[in-house]
Formats: sequence, structure tokens, C-alpha cells
Amino acid sequence: MKISCLQENLSRGLAVVGRAVASRATLPVTQNVLLSVDQSMLKLSATNLEIAMTTWVGAMIEEESSITVPARLLTEFVNSLPNDKIELELDQGSGLLQISSGSSNAHINITDASEFPPIPTVDDGVAAEVDPLVLKSAITRVAFAAATEESRPVLTGVEMKLEGSKFTMAAADGFRLAVHHGALLKSVSEPMTMIVPARTMTEVNRLIGDRDEPVEILMTPAKGQVMFRVRGGDTVEIVSQLLQGTFPNYEQLIPQSYTTRAVMDLPTVLRAAKTASIFAKDGSNIIRMHLMPATADTESPKVEISAKSEEVGDNQDLVDLDEIEGEEGKIAFNSRYLLDVLSVLEKGKVALETTTSSSPGVFKPTDSDDYIHVV
Repeated sequence: MKISCLQENLSRGLAVVGRAVASRATLPVTQNVLLSVDQSMLKLSATNLEIAMTTWVGAMIEEESSITVPARLLTEFVNSLPNDKIELELDQGSGLLQISSGSSNAHINITDASEFPPIPTVDDGVAAEVDPLVLKSAITRVAFAAATEESRPVLTGVEMKLEGSKFTMAAADGFRLAVHHGALLKSVSEPMTMIVPARTMTEVNRLIGDRDEPVEILMTPAKGQVMFRVRGGDTVEIVSQLLQGTFPNYEQLIPQSYTTRAVMDLPTVLRAAKTASIFAKDGSNIIRMHLMPATADTESPKVEISAKSEEVGDNQDLVDLDEIEGEEGKIAFNSRYLLDVLSVLEKGKVALETTTSSSPGVFKPTDSDDYIHVV
């Protein structure tokens, strides 16, 4: 191997695939990054056996070969170098990769590429394309609701259904449910349903960043893996194992009616909820919402957002509602769950639908029908 490339490009590529490097490994080679040549470019790959990430770096190729190098060591060394040309050369027979840039020179022990786990490729199967902003919004609004505990592995994933020109994404952890509907740019040839680890979806979201080219989704015929190909700038492929099992029938968990429906300004309610959470965290971690129609004494409907701690005190915030339908209502939420859903919706108006104080509340943005959150 004899390759030269820019420090900035190599550093960026290593940062991308470094997210897939195993932190604690029963197979030590998975703490390495695989360096190879593909399409006259330097190809970087890493895997923790659950996800694999690959990206390509523009380079001058003089001699080709494939090797693996400790990811952390290589990344830290490359990051320490100035933004200049880097030369990588394999000393034949020595088991060392020589890296030089300007006056800096290093030799790093390599491991043979044959010991590296095969990086899955998904070249055929059911394919779809989605606008990056649409996918990013869906992941942001859904993935956080997945479970973090492994007691029910299927709940640590996001169920993704693709049919025709539409997709649906859902996540639930036993206490809350988030569902988002979106449109595909490229319709699927046949319906498919898969459960993707929430961590994978979060990585896809991070990779999209501010890219504007369509994201390609490919599912293997065996339906054991899915690949997301993110383009725009550097192309990145992330291949993930799918979670096996049956996702809950969440449609039956969504209340079909309500006794109170209140429309409120998101930034205002989020601020009040954040204030209440200061007191809630020292108490039962509960935030209460009291939805009140307009009366003779009040010109507009109100919501009182409050929290109480026996040790530190209490807090009440009275916020105007845009409108209210139905009767007076009271409901209590786990502080973190309430802040989570208000934070991902961010702006605009949100409708809260309630039945009884002990029943789940339903949050829906008023400007679209593509999202619903039950908590």
C-alpha cells in the first residue's frame, strides 16, 4: 500500500467510521479500522458487529492493498497533524504502516485484513429513497421514544414500514409511543417492515447533517440487514443488523376520542414545563397540567403547569391557550417524557388531547397530520 491524501479528508473520514468502532470488543480486531482501495479512492470501514460504516476518501493511489490499523491510535495521530498532505506506506514484511506528513513520521502495527469481519454489502433487495430533511425530522421525532433497557430488545428499535410512496416510523418504550408518517421520493416495489436499532437511526440522523441529496434505503432479500446510503459531500454507507421479533400493535394504543382538546403555543409551554421540571426533579418527577376553559373572570382559556416537591417547594405557571374544546381537564406527566416531546416539536402550535387524569395524553402538531405522540 502506498497512498497520499489530505489530512483534513482523512481526519473527517476517520471521524465518520469511528462511530462504528467497537469500544469493548471480544474480537479485538473490531477496534481497528479497515483501510483498502476502492474506485481509485481510499476506503475506510469499521464495525462493532451490529453496525458497519464505510466512507471513501479522495487519495492518490500508487500501490493497493488492504490492512487494518488500531482506530483510536490512527485517529489521534492524524488529528494531531497539520492540514497538509499525508503519505501512508506499508513497509512490506515488517507489519508496520508508515505515516508521514511534513516533519512528522510514525510507524503503526497493522493486523492483516483477512482477520477483519466481512463488511456487509447490500447491492440488491427492496430499495427506497427519501428526502434527507424528511428522514431527519422523522428520526428526531421518533427514535428518542425507543427503550434503552434490553429487557424487551424489540422495543430498543424503531419500526419502519415502507409501502408504495409512504413510510411510517414508530417507537415505544412501554410508557410512551411516537409515530411519524412521511413520503418517499422513490416508491418501494413491495411493502416491507423492519425494526432498526434506535442507535442506528440516531447515527443516520447525525450523518445526514445538512446534506441535501436523497438518502437511499436498501433491505436485503434475507431481510436480516438494512443499509442507509447517505450522499452529498462524502458518501457514507451504514449497514445495520435488524432486530428480530414482533413490534407491538401500536394502533390500538392510540386513543380514538378525547374529552378535552387544548391548542397551545409550543415555545411558551416548553418554557413553563422546563421551569416546572426544576421543582419536579426534587420531588416525584411529575409535572401537572390543568386545562381550563375561559370563564367570566378570564378572557381566554388557560393551562396551569405546576410541580411540587415536599422538600424544596412548588411552582405554578399560568399560560394562555389558543383554544380549548370540551370540558376542564387535568393530567400529569413524567417530567422527562413531557420535555422530550415538547423539545422535538420545537415550534408552532401543539394540540393536547386528554380523557381522564390517569389516561394517556396525546400530542399532535396542529400544522400537519404526520405525527402523533402518546404519553
